[in-house]
Amino acid sequence: MTILIIILLAIIAGLSIGLYFQMKASRKQATDQEQLLKDYQQRVNEQQKLLDDYRALEKNFDNVGEGYEQALLAFDKMEEESQKQKAANEALDKRCTALQTQLNAMQEAAQHRGENMSQIRTQLHEMATATGDMRLEAISGKLGDLDDVQAELPPLDHSDNELVSRIADDAVKISGIDKAQYLKFNTNVAEDAAVTMLSTNREKATRALVHLLDNALKFTTDGSVTLSVKVDMEKMQAFYAVEDTGSGIEPADAERIFEPYVKLNQYFDGLGIGLTVARNIARRLGGDVTLDTTFAGPGARFVLSLPI
Repeated sequence: MTILIIILLAIIAGLSIGLYFQMKASRKQATDQEQLLKDYQQRVNEQQKLLDDYRALEKNFDNVGEGYEQALLAFDKMEEESQKQKAANEALDKRCTALQTQLNAMQEAAQHRGENMSQIRTQLHEMATATGDMRLEAISGKLGDLDDVQAELPPLDHSDNELVSRIADDAVKISGIDKAQYLKFNTNVAEDAAVTMLSTNREKATRALVHLLDNALKFTTDGSVTLSVKVDMEKMQAFYAVEDTGSGIEPADAERIFEPYVKLNQYFDGLGIGLTVARNIARRLGGDVTLDTTFAGPGARFVLSLPI
């Protein structure tokens, strides 16, 4: 009986050991299968990623192809525009060359006309000086206005020594303001102004004052015009003030009126350069022309200052 039990226990132990090793082998096989499954899944994932990358690359390639085609079209368009621009530039260059040629011819002609006009002005001035005919001097001055209207011209020479009052006398005669029938003209010359010498350009200084008198004559349809002449020995300047009882000028236009071709009243004749010329001449002589904005009026007061 004992032997039977021992044999049974041995059989049970052998079966247990066999079952243990069988279960161990099964677990190892399951582990190996699980690892194989993971490896397979990883390879599947890698293949899927490669497939996705390939599709993305294929899509990018298609986009690059479309972009390349668009770039080619844009380049062709740019090349076409470049050719058009080149043709336009060549046409413009030809036009500029033709215009420059015309301009050179015009400048040469203008230079000849300017030389002729300068000779005519000189002759008129000499005739006016010799004959005392102020009408010739007025014509000579008007011919010179078109040159003197330009700003920033070189300074004028001061080779003439004249009495301060002489400039006023000549300007009055040339303007003819003392013979106007519709207004009263007055002159106030200080005693020292009648004996003080002025180093200036007589023709141009007189012309500047003529413009101030002409301006007063034009805009004073009734009333009076007064020319006052005085000197300031401390400032070493002579002053010619022209007062009128005309329409007057607003303070806001005090500088604008000196701009070339500016006319505050379009109903009056003239080019609108008289005051511009007067100021340009005065400044080229070292003086100035200003509108006295403190003048109570009626009318306006312009002041020409010249260095003594």
